[in-house]
This record gives sequence, C-alpha cells and structure tokens, in this order.
Amino acid sequence: MTTSAKATTRPTKVKVKQLLHPVHFLSLGFGSGLAPKAPGTFGTLAAIPIVLLLQDVSPWLYLLIAGLVSGAGIVLCRMTADALGVHDHPAIVLDEIAGYLLAMSLLPATLLNLSLAFVLFRFFDIVKPGPIGWCDKHLHGGLGIMADDILAGIVSAGLLHLGYALTNALF
Repeated sequence: MTTSAKATTRPTKVKVKQLLHPVHFLSLGFGSGLAPKAPGTFGTLAAIPIVLLLQDVSPWLYLLIAGLVSGAGIVLCRMTADALGVHDHPAIVLDEIAGYLLAMSLLPATLLNLSLAFVLFRFFDIVKPGPIGWCDKHLHGGLGIMADDILAGIVSAGLLHLGYALTNALF
C-alpha cells in the first residue's frame, strides 16, 4: 500500500523488531514512537538530548542539521509509512524530532528554553491552528507527515524569539 493519500485504516501495531531497520529506527524516533500512550510527546522528548548535543555548534551548523533532519524525514517517514501501510502512523515521530529541533533554533539550551519550546511545540502540533492544520489535512506522503511539525517548530521558535525580543525591549 502506498501512502499517497491519507489512509483511514486503524494504525497497525509496530513490532520492536522493525527498529532493526535503520530507516524505521530513525523514523520511529530511536524507539520512542513505540510508547503505548502519547508517542508524539515521547518523540519530542527524544529530541531533547539531540538539542543538548548540538548546543555548542555554530548557529549555522545547527540550522543545517535541523534542515537535514527535516529533509531526510520527508523520505524516511514516507518509507516507514509505506512499510506500515498507514500514512502518518502514530509511532512515526521523526517529524516531532525535526519540529522540536526547529523550535529550539538559535536558542541556548537552558531548562527554561527547553521547557517553553516543548510546551509551545506540542501545543501547535496537537491543536494544529491555521496553516499547520492545512498542511496536516492537505499534504500527503512524507511531506504530509513532516510539514505540519516543521511549521509548528518554526512558529514555536518565532514566538519564543519574539517573546525574548519584547522582554529585552521592555525590561
């Protein structure tokens, strides 16, 4: 089955052995997507160590890595969705990882920033307001899996940077 259109079938259970395939290992967030409840939240949590590992790289390298994860995610998530036979299976969480990396763009990895980015990103990923929801409903395949989370991450980062700019200007 191809995932060119959003499937309406109930998601199949992902087997742990599927993590042995490198594409699925990455798409399933190193196994975090196998959480029985709230796999998207666990996928986002899996991104935090990546952000911490990248905190000392240059801003340009960070953005390049976040962009590469996002771009690769389009291909990898489509491959995993095709293998599972379900478009945007809940266990596919590389999109959450990419989105959270983008949410933390150009921010120091402090506990406050990690927490605010987490809450904002999860809010936009779950509620899917405006163009985020449009991407989720109208885009298909790997791009459809990734686009709403990429946009949620960008919006989250924008709001965090705006908040810091206003705080600095006012105080």
